Amino acid sequence: MTLKVKITALLLACIGLGFQPLRSPTPYAFPKLMWFPPMPTAADNPVTVEGVDLGRHLFYDPILSSDSTFSCANCHKQHYAFSDGPAVMSIGISGFPTVRNSPALFNLAWYERMFWDGRAESIEAQALFPVRDRHEMGLPWPEAEQRIRNSAFYRKKFYAAFGDQPIDSMLIVKAIGQFERTLISNRSRYDRALAGEIILTEKERKGFVLLSDMTKGDCLHCHTTDGDALGTTGTFANNGLDSVVDPEMYIDKGLGQHTGKPTDHGKFKIPSLRNVMLTAPYMHDGRFATIEEVLDFYSEGVHNSVNVDSKMGSARHKGVHLTCEEKESIITFLHTLTDSAFVNDPRFSNPFEK
Repeated sequence: MTLKVKITALLLACIGLGFQPLRSPTPYAFPKLMWFPPMPTAADNPVTVEGVDLGRHLFYDPILSSDSTFSCANCHKQHYAFSDGPAVMSIGISGFPTVRNSPALFNLAWYERMFWDGRAESIEAQALFPVRDRHEMGLPWPEAEQRIRNSAFYRKKFYAAFGDQPIDSMLIVKAIGQFERTLISNRSRYDRALAGEIILTEKERKGFVLLSDMTKGDCLHCHTTDGDALGTTGTFANNGLDSVVDPEMYIDKGLGQHTGKPTDHGKFKIPSLRNVMLTAPYMHDGRFATIEEVLDFYSEGVHNSVNVDSKMGSARHKGVHLTCEEKESIITFLHTLTDSAFVNDPRFSNPFEK
């Protein structure tokens, strides 16, 4: 058999399986970002149009849960900036609540570690956890892999995104990771003001000044809305939620649970202020139902506990006692960080509901 005949036979075989001849995946075109740090990339997982499409389907598909009723989107809803909205703790496949509040998902490419406790070192590594967790999606990865391999729909999409690479857990989370890297929030009213398209109101500007003032809100050491547009350093801190004198007394040790270092006990990932008005309740345990409760805490409720972050400053020394008017101005500014275009963008919506 000549080489030409062999190639023709191979092409016919691929077409017979429902595949098109392999073409190079199309690089994904990210938006031009103002005021953001350079976007980190994953050398082993370049983002492509085909990979994003595949990951988007997997994100919304309950095929990766034990009884095929539960998807990533159950705990990460687009209209709540991919948080679980009003739920203090999400209810997983088992019917039991998760141990922490479900965080929002956007601008993930800039985070060096995932989860409230930082136990995953990449977006892809993070995606491995919820599928196999018995209280979240509850499906062993070998079974998840087999389900995807058995699906002609997914075999075709994997072929388009990754060629003939074997479908396994790592390839599945790479696809999900590609989709999640495209979840970029950069079109809020605040972004428009930065771009010179609009001017913030006097009350919005006053709220921003109060956030910046070290004797008032003093937020921007951790929530870098001024230094860059991410709204967070992406690092971990203990913000004095509880009165604790011994690091071993923390019920949830947070970062320390992962690192094993007593000095990390009680530290949690600093969330972004972006879309904060959409993501209540607040903190890793969802203890604050409203943004007003959060401001009350930072104004006069911070505990000078062991491991509390030094950047809490005057907030941990008898409080700063914001006035009602000052709190109202801060909340007015926080509304400018809501990205309505992001939470309504059809590119990020459920592809099965078209």
